[in-house]
Amino acid sequence: MDAYPSNFLGLGREQSGYESARFAVLPVPYEATASYRGGTRLGPKAILDASEDVERFDEELAEEFHHCGICTLDPLAPDQSGPAAMHETVHRAACRILRDGKFLLTLGGEHGITPALVRAVAGKHKTLSVLQIDAHADLRDRYENTPYSHACAMRRVLDHARTIVPVGIRNVSREEHRFMRKAGIEPVTARECFESDEWIDRVLDRLGATVYITIDIDGFDPAVAPGTGTPEPGGIDWYQAISLLRLVAAEKRIVAADVVEVAPIPGQVVTEFLAARLAYKLICYVQAADQGKL
Repeated sequence: MDAYPSNFLGLGREQSGYESARFAVLPVPYEATASYRGGTRLGPKAILDASEDVERFDEELAEEFHHCGICTLDPLAPDQSGPAAMHETVHRAACRILRDGKFLLTLGGEHGITPALVRAVAGKHKTLSVLQIDAHADLRDRYENTPYSHACAMRRVLDHARTIVPVGIRNVSREEHRFMRKAGIEPVTARECFESDEWIDRVLDRLGATVYITIDIDGFDPAVAPGTGTPEPGGIDWYQAISLLRLVAAEKRIVAADVVEVAPIPGQVVTEFLAARLAYKLICYVQAADQGKL
């Protein structure tokens, strides 16, 4: 008896097999350092479920891009011995996928998984820069007695990446503000995104040639993405986000990405559907860029 496929986009065997797939989707349902509202462990499954209703035809690019092959891996089991151990678990899993030549697209889970992913990607791409879409700087050195908190994600990323470019930022601590000034990090705030059309050029100028993209869903205005653990007033909208991603794909080389911090709201699918469409948009842009179609 034929089974209904349960994977990203609900693809059949021909498009979802690992060996021939260009893209590997890794669900990481990990949540250990959430500091406000929980639920991010449920994010990956919610995004995958929502993706089955995403159209494979991209209306912007007027083409389908799933034929390149998109494999959905089994969810990575959380290591409950602590955040440091989970960092190593995520790193090992990412390294295996990258060694196989796949484009790694990770679905979180909390933002604390990102440093391990960047560490793995940086092992293959030595001059890596990171585009961060986020409401928060996530640059604390420690939070609630661990350096692996989701509030420290980008501070740990700096251990492995040459540059980070934060976009959509609108809530920082005094410690983070001081650190950014000292480190020469110039975030593009959400307010700046609404006050001027020049912000995308600033982002492109600061990024290097090789880019990892991390998207904390709270970077979006909670009016369009309310299902997250730490919603912040303001934020970027859908068209600002995809305009940025398209230009980054066209002018840089995107080598891996993650979408994190989706915390589903019971009875509502707005946030996970946005995340699913965003993940497919990334795939479309990366594939179109490789084909010279952007």
